[in-house]
Amino acid sequence: MYMKKIAVILAGAGVKDGSELHEAVLSLWALAKNKIEYQCFAPDKQQHHVINHSTGTETKESRNVLIESARIARGNIKALTELNVNDFDAVLFPGGFGAAKNLFTYAFDGANFTIDKEIENIIINFHASKKPIVALCISPLMIAKVLKAKVTLGNDEGIAKMVKDFGAIHETKNVNEICFDEKNLVITTPCYMITNNIYDISLGIEAAIEKLVARE
Repeated sequence: MYMKKIAVILAGAGVKDGSELHEAVLSLWALAKNKIEYQCFAPDKQQHHVINHSTGTETKESRNVLIESARIARGNIKALTELNVNDFDAVLFPGGFGAAKNLFTYAFDGANFTIDKEIENIIINFHASKKPIVALCISPLMIAKVLKAKVTLGNDEGIAKMVKDFGAIHETKNVNEICFDEKNLVITTPCYMITNNIYDISLGIEAAIEKLVARE
């Protein structure tokens, strides 16, 4: 499959209340490096809450996920309702603890988390169309629950058990490694689930995008 255009799903701007910025930017960089066009999307809704990233405390602000995600996309962003699976060759989900608040509720509900209906439909539709899904950091949890796919979230035994309880498969991987579920066309890498070293994280993201390109 020739990768012409990828949908990138953002959850706001900031690891604690939105998408992890490094993962999002490194993903866009890796796509551009491989000459793959992308379009960013985000839910047009209020984010769960706003965190002061310098103190880690919740503020009294209210912010919109789509508007905040536009910061990462330099304004070139669309609402999830505009995403048509037929227009894209794959979909990519950066991680971030905020993704586990605004796209699904793992941050609050643990293994009993629910997934935003728009997000769940995107996962199902790309899978049904036999188009690859790339998920980074905490985002593979969504994929495991919806598709029962083989994924990695690093080496945490508790997370691995949760994935297995969903009826999915967890592979232990290092930060620079990927897990590829050939049957379900799912590519995952642990990113900040393993380390805080941005360079090491870039290696895993690059490997994921290179795997995507290698399918052409």
